[in-house]
Amino acid sequence: MDEDHSNSGFLETGKADRSVWLMKCPVVVAKSWKSQTASSSDSQPVAKVVLSLDPRKPDDPSSMQFTMAMAGSEIGNIPKSYALNMFKDFVPMSVFSETTQGRVAMEGKVEYKFDMKPNEQNLEEYGRLCRERTNKSMIKNRQIQVIDNDRGVHMRPMPGMVGLISSNTKEKKKTTPVKQPEMKRTRRDRGELEDIMFKLFERQPNWALKQLVQETDQPAQFLKEILNELCVYNKRGSNQGTYELKPEYKKSADDTAAE
Repeated sequence: MDEDHSNSGFLETGKADRSVWLMKCPVVVAKSWKSQTASSSDSQPVAKVVLSLDPRKPDDPSSMQFTMAMAGSEIGNIPKSYALNMFKDFVPMSVFSETTQGRVAMEGKVEYKFDMKPNEQNLEEYGRLCRERTNKSMIKNRQIQVIDNDRGVHMRPMPGMVGLISSNTKEKKKTTPVKQPEMKRTRRDRGELEDIMFKLFERQPNWALKQLVQETDQPAQFLKEILNELCVYNKRGSNQGTYELKPEYKKSADDTAAE
């Protein structure tokens, strides 16, 4: 007990020099992995990474190609194979862990960073999955509540408010209208919002930020973060001041629209 208390304020650095990989994966993949680890007590692998290397250029990093295959047999209708785009030019980062007792440890430093994307042969399947998720997210479940007391009790003035309301309209003073504060927008799930954005760019290729805020009902700053990843901003030309999808995303969006 005393040992845990004495070590709670220290950072363990025994694994500080260990190399680790950082990967950004689609939401459906992350949920699939989480469900597999939660349902199984055994530490079974959730995916397999394959490295392809050109033997003629063994020292050339650009000749390395990474792919990932989902290992589980019951992973739903999500794509099974993915491509991993590797990056080495990024801000130095490290990985930390914290136990339930409050111990913090350094697990290693990030050597490679990957973006996980479906392979070209799986774009059609992934596009269908994104459309299904988008359609589900657009359905709003509205509820109707019936008031049992139909005698108008809820509409009567509360005690003490009768004398505050003047019935003589001549005594009313002109007041400056107060601008109502803008309703705070709630952020959607990032993967869900990306699906909605692809759906909007299927309708038209160019959008202004103000239009996207109205269509998605999302905070402008949150939208800008996603737009910077998915789109390019037109600073000149006929579409000045609008966003359009990057070429690599346009291809998948066009294939989806063709269906």
